[in-house]
Amino acid sequence: MKITFDPEVDILRIVLREAPVEESDEEKPGIILDYDTEGKIVGLEILDVSRQKINARSIEYVIMDNSVLTSK
Repeated sequence: MKITFDPEVDILRIVLREAPVEESDEEKPGIILDYDTEGKIVGLEILDVSRQKINARSIEYVIMDNSVLTSK
């Protein structure tokens, strides 16, 4: 996974896996999903990041283990 932020154009891009983009859909205004030839998502773009109150300069990454996901 790769995350990039371009402050000049105010776009945050998340690439989930490297694959050619066959199709892109703007699911909601400013949220673009990219799909491969099999229709599987390969990435997404968030346009006008600063207007959406997203701090793209601070990213937290957490991996949950099974003990956290299990409810009792």
